[in-house]
Amino acid sequence: MLDEAEDDRDAAAPIDMLERYFAAHGWSHQRDEDEIVAKVKGSWTEFELRAIWRADDGVLQFLAFPDVRVADDRRGAIYEAIGLINEQLWIGHFELWSSSGILLFRHAAMIDVEEAALSLEQAEVLVDTAIDECERFYPVFQFVLWGGKSPREAIAASMIETRGEA
Repeated sequence: MLDEAEDDRDAAAPIDMLERYFAAHGWSHQRDEDEIVAKVKGSWTEFELRAIWRADDGVLQFLAFPDVRVADDRRGAIYEAIGLINEQLWIGHFELWSSSGILLFRHAAMIDVEEAALSLEQAEVLVDTAIDECERFYPVFQFVLWGGKSPREAIAASMIETRGEA
């Protein structure tokens, strides 16, 4: 897991900290000056994680792309599902890029422009939130796209909480 050395826990430039975080997890990643992209294997699919640092605005935008593309004839149902899902989220939101049919989860962090630093804890929250929400709602999108369920039926079927252990 992550090295507990003091220098690795200190805040660093946002893209630098995310690069450390991805490397510590052994995730394949590529980096440019203000952007980093990683590939992560989830429970349901592989995710592309992308962070873009806008120093002028002090905003770190974080995107997670589950491997979901939506055909034109299913977009209405997916937009409805996204609306219902987003009502349940506290941080971030799902969206569908109209030009490509790509589904993604997006959220951002405001970072003090003077310090321009991201802590390890902040990096963990950004990454874990994106992955957790994609994992939690991936079945909803699959039920709508491939299972023939309405968005409400898909959410009801996917959000069943199990109790105990088998």
